[in-house]
Amino acid sequence: MPLGSLALALAAAFSGAALYVNLVEQPARLALDDAAMLDEWGPSDRRGVALLATLSLLSAALGLLTYFASQDVRWAIGALIVLLAWPYTLFAMSPLNNQILALAPRDIGAARVLVRQWGLLEYGQTAIGLVATAVYLWAL
Repeated sequence: MPLGSLALALAAAFSGAALYVNLVEQPARLALDDAAMLDEWGPSDRRGVALLATLSLLSAALGLLTYFASQDVRWAIGALIVLLAWPYTLFAMSPLNNQILALAPRDIGAARVLVRQWGLLEYGQTAIGLVATAVYLWAL
């Protein structure tokens, strides 16, 4: 099960990265003034989305490969759960991301409220990662 172990490690890394955003990056971002918070938002958002999307996709691919090799459906369940990060990001988080990125300088006061809402949605990413990790651990 070396591929399964790697799928588990990547799901755990996904969980850790999402939890880092919740517990470290988001509070630090909210401690900034509105203008600095928005300046930080763009680069941070792009990098975070790329990292989480990559970890999710790789973990899901390895989980599915392990399922096909072992016929243990728990690997497929874990893979599908971690892959849920993609539609969750696309349909739940992206509209808010786009609103934040599109804020004009005169609308800067609205940024804090939107960034707080985004932070609550980020807990969904953390939950997806933790559940996928738990399912992979169960399969291992």
